[in-house]
Amino acid sequence: MRRWRTGLIAGLLAGTASLVAAAPASAAAGCRVEYRTTAQWPGGFGAAVDVTNLGDPVSSWTLTFAFPSGQTVTQLWNGSVTQSGADVTVRNAGWNGSLATSATASFGFNGSGTAVAPTAFSLNGTACNGGTTPPGNEPVKIMALGDSITGSPGCWRALLWQKLPADRVDFVGTLPGQGCGFPYDGENEGHGGFLATTVADQNQLAGWLAATDPDVVLMHFGTNDVWSNLPPSTILAAFTKLVTQMRTQNPAMRILVAQIIGMNASNCADCGRRVIDLNAAIPAWAAGLSTAASPITVVDQWTGFDTATDTYDGVHPNDAGNVKIADRWYPAVAAAIE
Repeated sequence: MRRWRTGLIAGLLAGTASLVAAAPASAAAGCRVEYRTTAQWPGGFGAAVDVTNLGDPVSSWTLTFAFPSGQTVTQLWNGSVTQSGADVTVRNAGWNGSLATSATASFGFNGSGTAVAPTAFSLNGTACNGGTTPPGNEPVKIMALGDSITGSPGCWRALLWQKLPADRVDFVGTLPGQGCGFPYDGENEGHGGFLATTVADQNQLAGWLAATDPDVVLMHFGTNDVWSNLPPSTILAAFTKLVTQMRTQNPAMRILVAQIIGMNASNCADCGRRVIDLNAAIPAWAAGLSTAASPITVVDQWTGFDTATDTYDGVHPNDAGNVKIADRWYPAVAAAIE
């Protein structure tokens, strides 16, 4: 089924228990909950939740879940909320309690604490932990990690998504997608202006991983580090720390690392040579860190990429460049989701 995924699919269930006391004992129960982080700020976050009834129609609903890290709901809309310790109970508002089969109710909230998603939900006392998606066939969650080349707007991600089977992939990230001319699954971690070394030094990736729990990471990172004249050894040390954090989150993480596209910036005459030096060091670094459980695949984005025809400013890809980047990622991503 084609849908534009925008967050973390938390669970699916099909069973035979009653959803509400008024329903007959034989009523079919089932639910899907989609939880996504919509904003983050120091000490707080925003989230949106979609509750889809996969069972028989219900006239009211109660969703329960537990926060994993001491978070607290501070404001909630489109429902009412109570919280006892980590345990949260959300009840429908007066206008969204009736849910036909396959109908969805949505609510949002602001919270204090870190943006770490709950891992289990129950609808009217029935756990959401299985259902219409066959076990083992859940979409592969893919995080695109990098700087503005990845995220501002990073339309190579949209083109790559078009090439992949929509029911097999879920692009994830704490940043929303931007307009690329057609609907696509746009969440990402493409942070404009960021350095890989800064993300590593400040442990920023750990929070992004916890919020989205990817299975695959595509990393095109290092352009701003090169611009800042950091040596390849320093950049690769940061890459190593990022890989360690990925594997801490998921010991079977599949990691795709780009040899980054070229640079020909008017105010950085040496950047082109620095990119070549970094890219030359990446294969040996990857080979030394790759494991059978968590392989690192190097994707050559540099060869054949022409800064004169494939960028609009010597650094950021134009439409032609986006096509080339998507085409280069595709074989490695297709292999990673098999």
